[in-house]
Amino acid sequence: MSLLQKFERYSLTFGPTPIEYLPRLSSALGGKVKIFAKRDDCNSGLAMGGNKLRKLEYIVPDAIAAGADTLVSIGGVQSNHTRMVAATAAKIGMKCVVVQEKWVSHHDAAYDRVGNILMTRLMGADSRLVDAGFDIGVRQSWEDAIASVTDAGGKPYAIPAGASEHKYGGLGYVGFAEEVAEQEDALGFRFDYIITCVVTGSTQAGMIVGFAAQGRAERVIGIDASGTLEQTRAQVRRIVDHTATLVELGRTVREDEIVINPDYAYPAYGVPSDETNAAIRLAARTEAMITDPVYEGKSMQGLIALTREGFFPENSRILYAHLGGAPAINGYSSYYKDG
Repeated sequence: MSLLQKFERYSLTFGPTPIEYLPRLSSALGGKVKIFAKRDDCNSGLAMGGNKLRKLEYIVPDAIAAGADTLVSIGGVQSNHTRMVAATAAKIGMKCVVVQEKWVSHHDAAYDRVGNILMTRLMGADSRLVDAGFDIGVRQSWEDAIASVTDAGGKPYAIPAGASEHKYGGLGYVGFAEEVAEQEDALGFRFDYIITCVVTGSTQAGMIVGFAAQGRAERVIGIDASGTLEQTRAQVRRIVDHTATLVELGRTVREDEIVINPDYAYPAYGVPSDETNAAIRLAARTEAMITDPVYEGKSMQGLIALTREGFFPENSRILYAHLGGAPAINGYSSYYKDG
């Protein structure tokens, strides 16, 4: 029985996302483990999709019930989340205001004009650039944007960064865990580890709750890309506890069931290291799987490093959660213009 059966869901995705075996990547990493990807980057026709849509499916019914006419959210300049909020607003016929803060110390000439922010504006969102640094917490600029909609006579619906601290922000990835279990039944085996990127927290938090119901939450390894480990871990803990109560998990998730690896977030949020770039190139050249320098490149870097270090026992089956985000790579052309 699904933990989500009592919650209303507004369909924004194609349905269950495919699980793909990655034989050439597995071979390139020594062939001792089998690596698979669950392609949440291919989950929708809405502006290239991505993990945020799983979350928004459970948030939209609340926005509609509230009588809102404008979705208001926040992210960085190359935010995947604000792109998905803009897409959702366009799809359901609402207006959209998004604050885009300068969270990343990156100065590519076209950084604020291509990729995610280009699509966000193309879909009609009011995209407001704000000169403020990275923080996963609630931001004054976002609260100001919410107030500006009200002052103009609109009815805003507030969606925090990554949809993470929203009351329903963790539900979508509880559903991910249930979906994986159904696909494993069809495949005839269970994955030994699940690798996911973690920054604002609700993707991994939802997975933890969903897999906790299956007795294997500690097999979800979050690769931190925030560079603010203590703040991220505290936020994941908060979202886990709230979501577990919401879905009536029936127990407290243990501290050892929240696994976050901080080793690959350097040098800073949104800034790829040489190792991140090598990981992006390896995934692209072995499997034509495009990962971005902010999120998926770093979780791919973590997957590659852990595999090469022998962290995973031989013959392990590893599921890499591809959360999307490829449009952001357009803002980093100085790194990849020559491949």
